[in-house]
Amino acid sequence: MLFRIELATAEGEIFDADMYNKFFTLHGVIMIFFFLIPSIPATLGNFFLPIMLGAKDLAFPKINLLSYYVYMGAGITALLALGTGGVDTGWTFYAPLSTQYANSQVFLTALAGFLAGFSSILTGLNFIATIHKMRAPGLTWFRLPLFVWAHYATGLIMMLGTPVVAITLFLVLFERATGIGIFDPAMGGDPVLFQHMFWYYSHPAVYIMILPGFGVISEVIGCFSRNRVFGYEFIAFSSLAIAILGFFVWGHHMYVSGQSFFTGVIFSFLTMMVAVPSAIKVFNWTATLWGGNVSFESPMIWAFGFMGLFLVGGLTGIFLASMGADVHLHDTYFVVAHFHYVMVGGMVMAFFCGVHFWWPKMTGKMYPEWCGKLSALLVFAGFNATFFPQFILGWVGMPRRYHSYPEEWEALNVLSTAGAMLLGSAFTFIIVYLVWSMFWGKDAKFNTWGARGLEWEKCATPPDPHNFHGVPVVTEEAYAYTGKESVDV
Repeated sequence: MLFRIELATAEGEIFDADMYNKFFTLHGVIMIFFFLIPSIPATLGNFFLPIMLGAKDLAFPKINLLSYYVYMGAGITALLALGTGGVDTGWTFYAPLSTQYANSQVFLTALAGFLAGFSSILTGLNFIATIHKMRAPGLTWFRLPLFVWAHYATGLIMMLGTPVVAITLFLVLFERATGIGIFDPAMGGDPVLFQHMFWYYSHPAVYIMILPGFGVISEVIGCFSRNRVFGYEFIAFSSLAIAILGFFVWGHHMYVSGQSFFTGVIFSFLTMMVAVPSAIKVFNWTATLWGGNVSFESPMIWAFGFMGLFLVGGLTGIFLASMGADVHLHDTYFVVAHFHYVMVGGMVMAFFCGVHFWWPKMTGKMYPEWCGKLSALLVFAGFNATFFPQFILGWVGMPRRYHSYPEEWEALNVLSTAGAMLLGSAFTFIIVYLVWSMFWGKDAKFNTWGARGLEWEKCATPPDPHNFHGVPVVTEEAYAYTGKESVDV
């Protein structure tokens, strides 16, 4: 909010350039490493994955607790670093910025990222082991909820990708401590090598953030359409396809970093390919709606917002996958807008969609339904007002990470700042009514939405400490809706 206020005027009036750099680094580090990556898996995933599988807990409860302690330690370390001088490298820690300037708290912040990575690895290990070994009798692979499939794919990325960024950050720390050149060209290192290693993880990390959101949307679309999710198998395997292809597209971040033209062509083609399984999901959700008996409760409004914003984010990613367009758009506000349409318009909308969907089951309390619908509309409007102008700013050439700019871009920045104020107010509104509901909300029904699945049909509201008193037996597929179930709010 502070740096959007700063950008409302062409000249920097609140921060100098160095402080502005530290603020957007703080924003990026906290939002990406400590919110977006763990948000759905560490909350809704930890809560509902065992219940959906008919298990009393995850496979390794103590390792799960360890992942929480490691996460908290990493978060405290990052806040300590950012609060005692800050970091001005940007959240990407590009060399030589992260290797040459000792007056910045790069060491502590990189250490925090290193530790946070281990929290993700432990979570991914737990999810994969639980899905393989702790499914209830009758719960075959093609009876699993798509939420589970999404977390399985996410667990694979966590296990295979996170060690790469961990060793990359460790090498930055090693280089700063020893002076041995790895990434710093002044010491004989290769800064492009850092980019290869960083993006090899950090682009799959986008799918760590968004794949669980896809799982949430599949559950909500199926429930409020009263319809079997169209193309269940295609959506399940598209999650795995996204996880696999995500490891082969990192080079599209490096079209202007010196890699060869032919390498860029291959990465461009692969990036176009990864759009296909994402499109499969959107088309199949639309087909589910087409054949269903659709109702418009608040989780469904959030799901519609997700579909609209993620569609824009995905389509604008095609611009950036094309080398010719990316040379013009690289490091402009077009990239900022695209990223936020995918991550905030996609993942954050999906996160709140899941919170509104499962809130009655988690707490046993209902929030005011009109508040849920209004907040979804406010977030949708505030988000578009904030970030759509940034597509235009980027197209006309405004570079990102600048705290001052030519006056002719001021009007669009004022609109973007006004949208950010609305967006911030909407998030505050959500916090207020959800907290209110915990104390004064009416009691939720056993199966509030008339949904299918073990968490709705076999588990108490709110769940018992061990989820089930016995071992549930699954006799039908995940989305066996008849079209006649009622929504009982």
